[in-house]
This record gives sequence, C-alpha cells and structure tokens, in this order.
Amino acid sequence: MRIAGSISEEPIKPFLEVKGKNVLSGHVKVSGAKNSALVLMAASLLSKESIHLSNVPELTDIEVMSELLTSTGADIRRTGNQLQISNKSLSITNTFLPYELVHALRASFVCIGPLLARLGAVKIPLPGGCQIGSRPVDEHIQGLKELGAYVKFENDYVFAKTKSPDKRLIGKEINLRCKSVGATETILMAATLAKGSTIINGAAQEPEIQDLANLLNKMGAKINGAGTNQITIKGVNSLKGCKHEVIPDRIEAGTFLIASAITRCPLSISPLVQSHLKSVISKLEECGCSITKEGDGVKVIPPKTIKAVNITTSPFPGFPTDLQAPFMALMSTAEGTSIIRETVFEKRMQHVGELNKMGGKIDLCQNKAVINGVAELRATYVAGGDLRSSAAMVLASLNAKGTSKIQGLDHLDRGYENFEQKLNDLGANISRKEALNEKKIINQIKESVPKHNFYSRAEVA
Repeated sequence: MRIAGSISEEPIKPFLEVKGKNVLSGHVKVSGAKNSALVLMAASLLSKESIHLSNVPELTDIEVMSELLTSTGADIRRTGNQLQISNKSLSITNTFLPYELVHALRASFVCIGPLLARLGAVKIPLPGGCQIGSRPVDEHIQGLKELGAYVKFENDYVFAKTKSPDKRLIGKEINLRCKSVGATETILMAATLAKGSTIINGAAQEPEIQDLANLLNKMGAKINGAGTNQITIKGVNSLKGCKHEVIPDRIEAGTFLIASAITRCPLSISPLVQSHLKSVISKLEECGCSITKEGDGVKVIPPKTIKAVNITTSPFPGFPTDLQAPFMALMSTAEGTSIIRETVFEKRMQHVGELNKMGGKIDLCQNKAVINGVAELRATYVAGGDLRSSAAMVLASLNAKGTSKIQGLDHLDRGYENFEQKLNDLGANISRKEALNEKKIINQIKESVPKHNFYSRAEVA
C-alpha cells in the first residue's frame, strides 16, 4: 500500500518516456471512434444475423467488450480494424454477464438494452470504468421500466425482465431528466424491438448517438431524429445483419488538434468531421490557431504565442468533457489567465496536481480551475489518473523541457490506438519502457532535473 509522500519499493507498471521540445510535422490518421464502436458492438446483440464493422480501433476497451460478447455466445472474428460479429447462438442462458468484465468497462452496461429487448431478461453487474465521478444508471433503469420492464437490484447486480407474456417491451414516450449518452443509447436499442412507438425527449445529441441510429436503421430499425433532443423509434419484430463503418474518433482528433497547438507545430489531421468538433475548433481559433479544411480533415497552424481562453464543458454540441484535460495542458502554456469549468463529471480535475508538478500554475476550487500560463513546462515524473488525463500528460510532456516519465498506460491504451507511435511518426521522441521500481525512476529524474525544479512526492501529496 502506498503512503502519501513515501516511495514504494513495489514494482510499477510500464511507462512512457517522453523527450520534450521536438519539432512535429506531417499528417496523422485518426482512428475509428472508441465510444461509438463499443455501443455498435452491443447493438449487434439485437440481431441473429452477422454484423460487420469496419474502422474499429485496436484498444483494450474493444478487447474487453469482445470478451463480454463472447461470454454471451457471440462468435467474433477480427482482422485488423474489421470485426464480424454473429449472435446467432444467443440464448436466455447467456444473459448473466461476468462481473469482472462489466466492472472493467462502464460502456458495457448498455448491453442491458439489447439483451432485454431480444431475450426478455438479463442480469448485469453495476458498471465500473474510469473513476472520474458519479455516473449513475438511474436514467437507463427508469427508461427500461417505462418500456415495460420489471427491474430489481441484487447486491451489485441489476436484474431486468419484460412483464408482457410475449417477452416484448412496449413503446412509450420517455422524458430524460438529463442528456445522458448511455441512457439514450440503452433506451434507443431496447425500443427498436418494442411493440409500438417510443419517443425519447431530452435525448443526448452526440455524434455517437447518430452513428448508432445509422447502424440500427441499416439493420432494419425505424429511427428518426437522432442528433436532436427528440428521437422517435417505431418498433419492429426483428433486425437483420449489415455492414457499417465506425465514424472517426472526434476525441482523438481533438487531442491531435491540441497537440499541434501545445507544440506550436503545424499538423494535418484526418479523417474527421468538422461539425463534430465545432466547439473545439472554435476555441483553438480563439487561441490564435489557423484551422483550414484539407481533404477529409484539417490543417492546423498554431501561433508562436497561444492566447488564454476560457472553456466550460457541456454535453454535445458544447465543449467535450473528454478534452478538458488536454485543453488544460494547453492553457498551462498560454499567455494570460484562463478559467476552465467542468460541469459534466465532478472528479475530472485529477490532472491539476500533475500539471503543477510540471511547473504549471493552476488554482483549483471544486470544479473550477484558474490557470496562469507559464513560458514552458518542465519534465518530471507524472501519472494519468484516467484515460484523458493520461493523454494530457503526454501532450504536456511534448511541450516540457527535458525528459518526462508518465504512468497510466493502462488508461491510455483504453482509448488511443497506437498513440505514441502516431506522435513519433510526426517527430516526437516517445518510448515505452518496462516496469521499474518507483525509487529508481525518482532517482533518475533527480539526476536529470535541477534540484530547484524537483518536487518530491511528499511536497505534492
């Protein structure tokens, strides 16, 4: 057990070594959207026929979802970024989902909708995932209840079954109290096989919702309004197989947009859908970046001096919470003072302390961060506490003077495909190292960083 301020003798996980201040240039290819691919995989449970997905990123989260579907009897065949999923053998005996898999991947909880719709019953553990705050599943459960499901909790599990004799859900008008992406996806999938029509008011409008609706319509569903706050679904008796390409990952694209800005180096980034990143592009342009359309992507030309700007995270089409940490890394290097407010997740400011270790000047009060930009960050030993803060640490290290060591690769590998390789192809100097004893890492950093620049773990605990 690690005590605050002490140096553990226990071995730690692999880490990234990042040499900062390298000049980046060239083109980076954006992978398929992780958050979309995961839900599309869950949607395959609705059909007995094969679903062929292309542009699926190779990530640990995708692997976990694949294992979860396999546990239900799915036959999954993967070739590179292609996935073929067959749920022909799915039966009521396969609706008890493994605790360790659902707990490891929060997005897997959306499987409750398609399993309930197709089989009439499901038992699923409460979800896990990154510890970035409270993300209750109340809206998922209430929506399923309104569609005619009986739901009860047993220890850490949710048991749901249809009430009607024919084991089908019944369409209804549902009013969501908040724009929950997961709840919208769960209800949307469940309603495709319900009797009658369902209307979701207050629906989330994210591009991933639109991608899901496009897949379901290809499968034979009748969905209108995806991308707006009201979605209408006319239930059908069954869904068929189809082929579908996952949309580009807007969060990965946004991360590379910010990478261009924080390194002050022009980059070309594609493919991406500009309308999916309108709020991010707007803020980067406000910072002084020139962003122009280039083929199916954009070219970013950052200024030598980035101007400080304020952001407040909010559901799409607002500024995405998933890019709050990378953007804070950028604002740490901006001229002037910026304010960042996090309104989506209450525990998504874990990276503030790590950026301050790198020489940032950030004051945090609850979910409001006041950032006074510095001329440059400095290399040190940092860790990402969740997926997006891990990416933020890499971006900050690209700007920093010296060599940084970054923990949190288990988080990073969940959401970014070949992240360090893509950056290295642009000119970065990043290497993945085997696990070392933490004391050895600290000693290495002490040797490479001037003493007055070094913050001990005790000082920042």
